[in-house]
Amino acid sequence: MKEKQELRNILDRIDQKGYPAYKELKGVYKFDEYIFVIEHVQGDPFAAPSRVKIEVADKIAGFPRDLYEMKCKKIALQDYLLREFGRQIEHYSFKARGSGKSGLMAISRPGQEVLERSACEINDRDGSIIVRMEIGLPANGRTINAGELIKILFEYIPEAVHRSLRYQSLDQDKIEKAVGLAMNQDFIRKELKRHSLVAFIANGSILPRESGVSGKPMKNAIAWVSPKSLEVTMELPFGRAVTGTGIPEGVTLIVGGGYHGKSTLLEALELGVYNHIAGDGREYVITDDKAMKIRAEDGRSIQHVDISMFIRNLPNGKNTKVFCTEDASGSTSQAANVVEAMEAGSQVLLIDEDTSATNFMIRDELMQRVVHKEKEPIIPYIDRIRELYEKDGVSTILVAGSSGAYFMKADLIIQMDHYTAYEITQYAKGEAVKYTREAGVNGTTGEIEQAQLPDYDRKVKADKEWMQDRLKVKVLGLDSIMINHAGIDVRYVEQLVDTEQMQALAVIMQYAQKRKMNGEHTIQKIVEEIYEILMKQGWKGIIENRDIPGNLVIPRKQEIFACINRYRKLHF
Repeated sequence: MKEKQELRNILDRIDQKGYPAYKELKGVYKFDEYIFVIEHVQGDPFAAPSRVKIEVADKIAGFPRDLYEMKCKKIALQDYLLREFGRQIEHYSFKARGSGKSGLMAISRPGQEVLERSACEINDRDGSIIVRMEIGLPANGRTINAGELIKILFEYIPEAVHRSLRYQSLDQDKIEKAVGLAMNQDFIRKELKRHSLVAFIANGSILPRESGVSGKPMKNAIAWVSPKSLEVTMELPFGRAVTGTGIPEGVTLIVGGGYHGKSTLLEALELGVYNHIAGDGREYVITDDKAMKIRAEDGRSIQHVDISMFIRNLPNGKNTKVFCTEDASGSTSQAANVVEAMEAGSQVLLIDEDTSATNFMIRDELMQRVVHKEKEPIIPYIDRIRELYEKDGVSTILVAGSSGAYFMKADLIIQMDHYTAYEITQYAKGEAVKYTREAGVNGTTGEIEQAQLPDYDRKVKADKEWMQDRLKVKVLGLDSIMINHAGIDVRYVEQLVDTEQMQALAVIMQYAQKRKMNGEHTIQKIVEEIYEILMKQGWKGIIENRDIPGNLVIPRKQEIFACINRYRKLHF
């Protein structure tokens, strides 16, 4: 470790030299309040910025242990510090001038969700803090401008660290509230099971967003008010009790006219698997953290998936217990998505008819009369939905706006009317009974044999392409991961909310291919082992002999499963 003065001396010496001389800076330096590590130096001013790490010892940081002793607390505190540090460096970014990315100061920018990020990590043993960020080293053309970098390293960063990574410098009341909110959210999520619930929506929640591309709450939106019959009160560990709607296990139907808030409610429940920051409006919209959004995905790859509970007796004789296709139809893809979600441990499925394959969801009476069931390979979801819950413990929350076929299958029916919820179970079922007095009008395909649980014995082998020394991996937003010239299309995995989850999935895929996919382990075992490593060792257990980048978010198991399943070159 070198003293900060040595860093200053190097900068004075290389000033006005060619840009490659910046490579001398790589190393570890001791500043007054932190250790500064330059891990990677960019090749020129227009290349990807240099990566640095800031390590603040516990005696400097000074955060009380009770703020990070629990996992949910630690993640909330990390998130709070990251946002504060980000606000500080935002003031200084590009104040140091020059060519290309000169003067850039960048760090992970969290959205509305509170996620576990590599950009800020607290050691739960001693309370020390690591922050990872990027800096564009200043240059005029390709000539080093050391004077501008001195401003960044000796003025801007020390000030940002002092203001945002020390307990004594921060608003301690706000920290307590952020950590307390996370405790409450974690408490409710654990209470769901005890109350036989799959989700909870607090009264006063704001579900609509200000636009389709914004996660911020809509101004002047109608606040959530629970139907009295569904009200549940949660006694919180931090602060007051909260009352709201408890959605029970079983089959829940969300109905109503177009634009009345059905999909808005479902979207809030989708993202209720994550904690949210104060002011989001969905702080107390809490969903079972294994819940999975299910939809049709025309064209997706399916490899060795047992979809026989939904599709069987194909005309071409294809085996649906080990079904494979490079170009799935809407119904086939949705069937695979249900089975894969169950394989990933999900016991709550979230479905919107707008993004579902109609022939997978229902077959109306007239179609049943014209095309007899023995001629139809698809067993629609309506004929499995009760069995999934009663036999396999899998609950469903379904948005339906055009068909009443599911009324008789539902345990609970909620109507959305001008963004206000009404519990109409008995009324809707009564109307369904009246309607079905006409013989044969019941929305089902008749007697259906009980399904066996899908076979998850899928032992996967590595793809040789991943074994290359120089593997080109690129993340394209929330849409796909490119590996050399092959892509993993995850654009319809709708609970992915941050590109850093995508970056993490790319890293996990590399590790899985090189270390776990040996033809002996099932996908279930591979994901479980990887997740255990992440929980116990963090990213250093996955990223071997390399610096940990500051752009990773630990994804859920469900998204890891989804990523693996959508890789077109899986070998079994």
